[in-house]
This record gives sequence, structure tokens and C-alpha cells, in this order.
Amino acid sequence: MTATERFFCAEAARVRGDLLAGTAPYGRTWVLVEYRGGWPVNGFDGLDLDPGTKALVFSAAQAVRARVLLIRRHGSGRSHGPRRWAVLHHETSGAHRQQWGVWNRDEDLAQIAEALGAPGDLGRPPVVLVCTHGKHDVCCAVRGRPVGRALSERRPDQVWECTHVGGDRFAANVVVVPDGVYYGGLDAGSALVTVEEHLADRVHAEHLRGYTDLRPPQQAAVAAVLRRFGPAGRHEYAVAETSRVSGDRWSVRVTGSRPSTDFDVDVRSHRAPPRQLTCRGLRTSAAVVHVATSVRPR
Repeated sequence: MTATERFFCAEAARVRGDLLAGTAPYGRTWVLVEYRGGWPVNGFDGLDLDPGTKALVFSAAQAVRARVLLIRRHGSGRSHGPRRWAVLHHETSGAHRQQWGVWNRDEDLAQIAEALGAPGDLGRPPVVLVCTHGKHDVCCAVRGRPVGRALSERRPDQVWECTHVGGDRFAANVVVVPDGVYYGGLDAGSALVTVEEHLADRVHAEHLRGYTDLRPPQQAAVAAVLRRFGPAGRHEYAVAETSRVSGDRWSVRVTGSRPSTDFDVDVRSHRAPPRQLTCRGLRTSAAVVHVATSVRPR
């Protein structure tokens, strides 16, 4: 690359063939705050809010390991009325709960702290988040905005643009919450197919980064089963047992909700060569890669 060429991390990741499976960050709870201006570099932390309210939201979120994201509708003129906030939670039972509210003043966001301790409602449709946080990473905007536009035209009430979700090199990134499913490497066409299939409870392996209630080797194991046996519902497969065979090898038992659908999956983890993994980060990093080496029916 010459001095005049611009580096794009997502393009570089595609050229290298970076694996998607096993790259979803862990998490079961999300806090969403609607913000209609340009994204601050640091997301929610960069908002000019009442310091006491901001500290309250952060401490309450940290106590339950919740991720705080800013959200907005795609396109100008799409938003009107009070700004919204939400707390979404994926329970260990697999139940998906949501609680929504509105805010006009900074102090109204204090309701989030109370909502984080409340059960929330069942039965709401999932929320589709598209990372377009260009001030964090250029690829998130360049690749995320067309995906946000396409999905918003199809499902305007379910789709929001959002701030940084992790994995810039996998842009465009889409996260379905509180399902807790990360997809990456999307464009407008593949995003429409992937999301429509997901909402029909058919998760495909092709663009799957992972389920956020699983650890990376477990995510890679489930993705391997989906890749071999085809799409399945979000909760059709579960991880029953995980053991570390050696320093870099894992054995993961994946169980299905139907008879005779249990599998032993071998996963090998290793560090890739140091690379520049983000557009803005000039330093190189060695990402951990998780590869399923075998899938054996039990």
C-alpha cells in the first residue's frame, strides 16, 4: 500500500479471509439511548449530559455488564416526538425481555437504572441494530449506512442505526437484540436476506459472528453445526458441555432440541499474525481465531 492509498480494515479482512465465527462479544443486556445528532467518538460517554445522570446510568449498566449504545433512525426527518430509551435482556432461560421509555430531559434517563433491575416485557419483536459509527471507524459508516438504509426501508419500526458494537473489520455489522446474535461481513443485499431469515427463526452460518450468551469457542462450535446441517432456530441448539483438551484445543458438546441432534465439536484456537485490525488504529494486534476442526454426531 502506497502512502497515498487509504487503509480500510473491512476490505483488508475480506482479502485475508478473516473468520467471522467466534467473534461476538459476550453480553446478555443492552441499554439503548436514542440520540438524533452526529455520533460522538466515544458514544454515550461523549454526550453532554448531566454528570450525575450519566454516572448513574453507567454504574447501573456496569453492575449487570450491560452494553450502552446510542441509536437513531436512518435518514433525516425520520424521527419525531420524544426520544426513546430501552433496556433489553436475554435471560439464561432464553426468554427475551424489553422495557422502553422516553426522555425529554437528561434526568429522565435515570429511569434506565430502575429498568435494569426490572423484569421487562415478553413478546416484543426483536430490535435490529446496524453499526454506523463512522467516528469510531470509517468502515462502520461506509459499509453500515447502505445496510441501515436497506433494512430500514424493509422494516422501519424494528431497525436502528447504532454506535460501536465491536469488530470494525467485520463491517457491516448487524446485531439482533435481545436475541443476542451478531452478524458481520454484510452488504445491503445479504443483510436483507440474513435479517429476514433471522426474524423467521432461521439462523444461517454464512454471516454469523456468534451468539452473545456463548464464549468464542462455543460460538465457533454452534456455527460449525449450522454450517454443516443448515439453518436452525435461535434456540434450537445449546451448548451442554465445554472442556479444554489442551492449551489451544476445546471439546464442545452441542445439543439439539430434536432427537438425535447432539454433536461433539472440536475447536482449535490460535493467534493470527499481527495485523492492523481497525481503520484508525495504526498499531497491529494479533486476533484470536477459533476454528472448528471436526463435528461428530453423538
